[in-house]
Amino acid sequence: MKKLLASTIIAAGIYAIAGSASAAECGEVSIAEMNWASAGVAAQVDKFILENGYGCTATLVTGDTMPTFTSMNEKGQPDMAPEMWVNAVRTPLDAAIKEGRLIEAAKILNEGGVEGWWIPKFLADAHPDIKTVQDALKHPELFPAPEDPSKAAVINCPSGWNCQVSTANLYKALKAEDAGFTLVDTGSAAGLDGSISNAFSAQKGWLGYYWAPTAILGKYEMTRLSFGVEHNKADWDACTAVPDCADPKVNSYPTSDVFTVVTKAFSEKAGVAMDYVKARNWDNGTVNKVLAWMDENQGTNEDAAKYFLETFPDMWTKWVAPDVAEKVKAAL
Repeated sequence: MKKLLASTIIAAGIYAIAGSASAAECGEVSIAEMNWASAGVAAQVDKFILENGYGCTATLVTGDTMPTFTSMNEKGQPDMAPEMWVNAVRTPLDAAIKEGRLIEAAKILNEGGVEGWWIPKFLADAHPDIKTVQDALKHPELFPAPEDPSKAAVINCPSGWNCQVSTANLYKALKAEDAGFTLVDTGSAAGLDGSISNAFSAQKGWLGYYWAPTAILGKYEMTRLSFGVEHNKADWDACTAVPDCADPKVNSYPTSDVFTVVTKAFSEKAGVAMDYVKARNWDNGTVNKVLAWMDENQGTNEDAAKYFLETFPDMWTKWVAPDVAEKVKAAL
């Protein structure tokens, strides 16, 4: 998703049924098209459905977490942010909700944004005893370092990413060096992705940090390993996420809450279109597949949104009334 998670939509949950709406009911709506892939696609899906299904006049505006939240909170614009990673703005968002400026609508990533250490699914299937990171560290022979196969490797994030710090501290806490593992800095996002691609091409083991939803996890089946402990926020904030922490403990990555946030003013004018905004959500596996298609076809956010609508009608038609669904299908 983004470097902040380096800083992460449709099976579970109860789907509200949205009715049809006239243009007069919905009117104009401004939608934040955030600058990472999953959020950009979500914005384009919303634009297409709101325009073609509900008669809204939708405008996309460029967004990012903090600037978009601040603008919505202080100026009431844009009307909606389809994919807001709310952990980063939880305190001011709670205040804005309490004071009647903003509303949390759908939990658009119904599993949340997830981070962790992963291995290829083909390796997990071949070695069913590997359930945790600690299990994996017992098998250095399965995870050869890219540059020196005589050593084992834990693949880290590039320098400057928040996850580089947490991964390094967990590597230290797990005493992975004593288990024969070296910590490999991949240098860039392309280097991190390339290390996974190369492992699958060679059908060799890979152990390291990644997150979802992402295109790579849509292209390559990976299994996220448990750290064997619950997430401890106090330890995470005080040490796991702090560079060069002296005595890190084993910890689990937090799950990021990812909601659609709308202004109170939009919720009051949108009519039944607001029912759709409250209803729609998708799972990370589906988003991974859409992003993988987008990457492989060098598609735009708009291309990927149409691919989703054409490929997963069983999903999105549950978010809207039948007459709305027919309008959207007719516009594809």
